[in-house]
Amino acid sequence: MRAVEITVYGAPEVLCLGDRPDPVAGAGEVLIRVKASGINRPDVLQRMGHYPVPPGASDIPGLEVAGEIIAGDAAAMSAAGFKLGDRVCALVAGGGYAELCVAPVGQCLPVPTGLSDIEAATLPETFFTVWSNVFDRARLQAGETLLIQGGTSGIGVTAIQMAKALGARVIATAGSDEKCAACIALGADHAINYKSADFSAEARNLTDGKGVNVILDMVAGSYVAREVECLAEDGRLVIIAVQGGVKAEFNAGMVLRKRLTITGSTLRPRALDFKTAIAAALRAKVWPLIERAAIKPVIYKVFAAEDAAKAHTLMESNQHVGKIVLTW
Repeated sequence: MRAVEITVYGAPEVLCLGDRPDPVAGAGEVLIRVKASGINRPDVLQRMGHYPVPPGASDIPGLEVAGEIIAGDAAAMSAAGFKLGDRVCALVAGGGYAELCVAPVGQCLPVPTGLSDIEAATLPETFFTVWSNVFDRARLQAGETLLIQGGTSGIGVTAIQMAKALGARVIATAGSDEKCAACIALGADHAINYKSADFSAEARNLTDGKGVNVILDMVAGSYVAREVECLAEDGRLVIIAVQGGVKAEFNAGMVLRKRLTITGSTLRPRALDFKTAIAAALRAKVWPLIERAAIKPVIYKVFAAEDAAKAHTLMESNQHVGKIVLTW
């Protein structure tokens, strides 16, 4: 099969199309003929040598795919309601930038009715991540306010739509007025240009001084102190990336007085059972929202697989709104 390989760690140009042996599905797995592969920030980190591949995972980058089941564990497929020929999208621990990809049955979801393979390939990584962190860890409830850092990222566009569809109020941050407008168009109640305004002060003003209930943070670093300031009593901060650095100083007394929770997670190394439970929740609670277009995939640009380097260059430019996809 053809696959996009990381020849050495470095700039986007180290990504090259090569040939690899066809993978074989084992117990509890399916083999997918990939039609489209989603691109995510962890792929960039892996290419640069900053995100080690979990034990047992493919060294080929790519954490989400969509395509057709062409082989697999018949009993596991039957138990999950799948059969040969079904169109699925799947979360994988690696190997997504390839014509063939093995995925655990429990991490597969049917392509939502009405969606193309390209659209479906944008779903798994961000939807699993947002559900796990915003709704499981942070327990966001209808009527509460969610602040999303980076509202036009793949995670951001998913979080805006999912939170709104499930009854929350949403404030998003973005790095330009144009991106703020894109957040509003996606359903955010308010958007803050973090380059021209203090998001913490603005968030407090927008909540009449009460603060926000939940923050989804991909920055960390110096942001944490300001996030502690703009959280409401019993507020929850969930950190899922550290683009602003791993060290933070904040007012711990405020954490005590407001009974705050600061938590975080990474998805890639988690156990199969954990990811299977997220898939089941998404299928029951979110997939129906996609099928009635209450939540829509947001695709910025599609590249042929041989142009993976160009796709990574675009992601690193931070110009995109939504997802970037490779096709096979």
